[in-house]
Amino acid sequence: MYRRILLAYDGTLEGAVALREGALLARQSRAKVFILSVAPQGGGVALADGVYAAAVSHQMDSYKDLLAKGVARLRQLGLEPIARLTVGEPVKAICAFAREVDADLVVVGHQKKGLLDRWWSGSTGAYLSDYIRCSLLIARNQVSDEEFAAEIEAATEKA
Repeated sequence: MYRRILLAYDGTLEGAVALREGALLARQSRAKVFILSVAPQGGGVALADGVYAAAVSHQMDSYKDLLAKGVARLRQLGLEPIARLTVGEPVKAICAFAREVDADLVVVGHQKKGLLDRWWSGSTGAYLSDYIRCSLLIARNQVSDEEFAAEIEAATEKA
């Protein structure tokens, strides 16, 4: 059904839910998997150049580690994901990467926001669904550690 699945992964609990659910779906569909982590662009706080550069470097190292962990989890399931780390606005980066890899499904997590947060930041899901050219899965199905471990074990036995 799906040939090219993009998993948006940010290391949050919601991101982990999306990674697990998307990975299992990709495995069942025998789809090619792409994983994207987006480091948010600097927040407009004026810092001395050296301090800012060190902070950005630390943030990028953090996101590289995060992405490597996501890739490792996918490989445990027998998937060979193509990984990308980028800097910028997450929603725009997801849309751009989905177009670049010709994804037919994008899987994201869902983080509940309060009314004020939604008013200020808008609806991520609505923006994604308006600007991507493929299906969008907002993962909410929490796959337990035991279920995921069983899938990994099954993948290992088949290899």
